[in-house]
Parts: sequence; structure tokens; C-alpha cells
Amino acid sequence: MSLWLTLAVNSFALGGLLFLLSAGFSLIFGLMRIPNLMHGSFFMLGAYFGVTLLSQGVNFWLAALGSGLLTALLGGLIERFLLRRLEGQVLPQVLLTLGFAFIIGDVCLMIWTGDPWQPPTPAHLQGAVQVAGLFFPIYRLVILAVAVVIAVALWILVDWTRLGAMIRAGVDDPPIARVVGIRVSQLFTLVFSLGAALAAFAGVMGAPYLSVYPGLDFEMLPLALIVVILGGTGSLLGALVGSFIIGFLYNFGQAMFPDLAYVILFLPMLLVLVLRPQGLFGKVVA
Repeated sequence: MSLWLTLAVNSFALGGLLFLLSAGFSLIFGLMRIPNLMHGSFFMLGAYFGVTLLSQGVNFWLAALGSGLLTALLGGLIERFLLRRLEGQVLPQVLLTLGFAFIIGDVCLMIWTGDPWQPPTPAHLQGAVQVAGLFFPIYRLVILAVAVVIAVALWILVDWTRLGAMIRAGVDDPPIARVVGIRVSQLFTLVFSLGAALAAFAGVMGAPYLSVYPGLDFEMLPLALIVVILGGTGSLLGALVGSFIIGFLYNFGQAMFPDLAYVILFLPMLLVLVLRPQGLFGKVVA
């Protein structure tokens, strides 16, 4: 029982981290129709920014916000000056974002070397909570709590604010949205920057949990892709539910069936693609 409870808590923590990563990917891919294959690189780059700021004595939360802003700036520049020229061209977008993923990986390797970095858990988040004789790390519970708060904030932003209404209008019918005065291009840059910031923030949150090392980007990207395909593109609820499903499958699969861990991880995605291509919570596009 203790093993199952420990795996469950770890799965919730990993699911929360995956939501922070996949929520931005879902916004970019679901709303803007951009297959952003450098999203895992934003995660890794944000983590490197974060550990650098932490090594200079910056507060953990300020480091997370600062790395998110820096990565958002980079993402906004890429969208504004490069991806915008390839609007509606899926294959060139795939090649461009994949190329940037390799570039960011090499730049990180050049600056931060190939040694893994693992910052300590913040002092105020160290320790564990005892429940029924079992100890659960506070930091992993905090990751879960932060993911829930951000999920609610994104839901309010997209579904209940004027900005969210303008974004949805720009996605559904860009020409009409421009006619009524909505600056669609600026909104798309904002959405792309927000997605990059969320990925970077997730990278800093995950650094004490996963550590940071070359190749982390291409380890996290497939998980984000699975989550978005499973939950449905453009659906925040789908990203949230899919993240926890993949978190549980990943942790329990690695512990119980290590030889079949990746089969257990990818099989639900294959079933969804065959039986419900729009995902669990996605909508059928006419």
C-alpha cells in the first residue's frame, strides 16, 4: 500500500509538471495551428535560465518568473519574425521549429556544458508531510498545487475574459476579427509567448525534481505531444486530464512493468488516434 501511495503522489507531481509544459503546447498547437517542435527546448532553456539565476542567489519564484519572461521574449521574436512568414505552411513550420530545437540544444551545451545541473529544493519547500504514517515531499505537492492554480487561471483567461474572446475570434475567423478591429497578429504573438513562458516556468519547477541536462528537451517533447493528442488540441481540460493520465501511466509503468513502460505510455495515444482522433475533450473541426 505504501508503494502504491508513493507512486500515486509522484504521478500527481509529474502530471502537474506535464500540464505546465503541455498547456502552452496545447495553446500554440490548438489555437494557432503551429506544430511547435521546439517546445521541449523552451522547457530545457527555461530550466537552464532558472538554475543560473538560482546560482546567483535569486529567489526561487523570482527565478522561475524571470526565466519565463526571458523565454517568452525569445519565443515572441521567433513567432514575430520567422513563423509569421510561414502562416498556414505546416511542413516549413515543422522544419523551422525542429531546426531551432537543435540550435537551442547546441547553444545550451556550449554555455552550460554537458554536466547535469540539479538545484536544491528551495529551503521553504523542503521536508515532507506525514499522512497515515507515510511521508510525502512538500515540493511535489507544491508542483501539483501550482499546476491547479495555473489551470484555473488559464481557463478564466481563455473562456471568461475579453482577451480570451478576442483570441478565440482570431482563431475561428481571422479576416472578420481584423475587420472589427482585433489585432490578430499581436494576439498570436502573445499566445506563443505565453506558451513559451509556461514551458520555461515548468522547466524551473522541474529542475529540483528531474535535474537539467542535454537531451532533456527531446525527453519532454514526446510526453507533451502524447498529452495533447490524448486530451485534444486546444482543450485546457484535455491537457489537464491527459497530463495526469500520462503521469500515472509513466510512473506505474516504470515501476510495475519496466520492460513495457513505453508500450504502456504510447498505447493509449494510439487507441485515441484510431477511435477518437480529436482526443478525449477535443472538438471535431468541420
